[in-house]
Amino acid sequence: MFDYKLLSALAAVIEQAGFERAAQILGLSQSAVSQRIKLLEARVGQPVLVRATPPSPTDIGRRLLNHVQQVRLLERDLQSQVPALDDEGMPERLRIALNADSLATWWALAVGDFCVEQGLLTDLVIEDQDVGLKRMRAGEVAACLCGSERPVAGARSVLLGAMRYRAVASPAFIARYFPLGVDPQRMAKTPALVYGPDDFLQHRYLASLGVEDGFQHHLCPSSEGFIRMTEAGMGWGLVPQLQVGDQLARGTLVELITDRPIDVPLYWHHWRNGGQLLTRLTEHLAKKAGQWLVPIRLN
Repeated sequence: MFDYKLLSALAAVIEQAGFERAAQILGLSQSAVSQRIKLLEARVGQPVLVRATPPSPTDIGRRLLNHVQQVRLLERDLQSQVPALDDEGMPERLRIALNADSLATWWALAVGDFCVEQGLLTDLVIEDQDVGLKRMRAGEVAACLCGSERPVAGARSVLLGAMRYRAVASPAFIARYFPLGVDPQRMAKTPALVYGPDDFLQHRYLASLGVEDGFQHHLCPSSEGFIRMTEAGMGWGLVPQLQVGDQLARGTLVELITDRPIDVPLYWHHWRNGGQLLTRLTEHLAKKAGQWLVPIRLN
């Protein structure tokens, strides 16, 4: 049988990125949390953590994290049926990985009312849409929003729609680098903006224009900062249409190649045995996301 106090210690160390904050969340001393992790490792016969900064789970640690995440959600269902079992009265906290552009645009509008009605707190982990699924695979989140259709073992995926991106730049940037008109080959020789090392959206856009070579770029790990840097003329970049409608209307940003957007599918992944809360959230997102995301046809 599992000792869930030990599993809770493991989950807290991973979720809080260290022993000190995990101890604060659990109301224990740091040494007590460390002892629980050591006892868990003794019982499973191998390490459950890679003791780095921040700590990360081993393979067996990931499997244990997957288990404890699903148990927490199933316990919520049982508590709703047997209220006497809920001796803490604390709201549920759901850990979710999603991309920064969704958080900066439509996410809060889509889930705000659901969180209020369900008494749900969210713990959001920001990852690029191309790599968010790794958090589920690691057992660190109960759900994620990402660009990959294929779910990890034990999970399901639902296509919510696509984020539409447009390649834009400031009028001053265009006048400086494209005085004779925008040329795709020239784009690869002008400064671009990239969210981070896992962001290949600009690469795919240039490839769609027949440009396969590398390009010079700034790294800017902030959706809001990305827009500010683009407006300042520091580079061109692909930005969510939802985020720059006003700038395009005012002319402070201009699309480089007229009506040449790129659509990025967004899939919602969740554990199959995640209980009623995850099921209801999935149904809610499937109904609401279409207000902001564009429909997409899959071959």
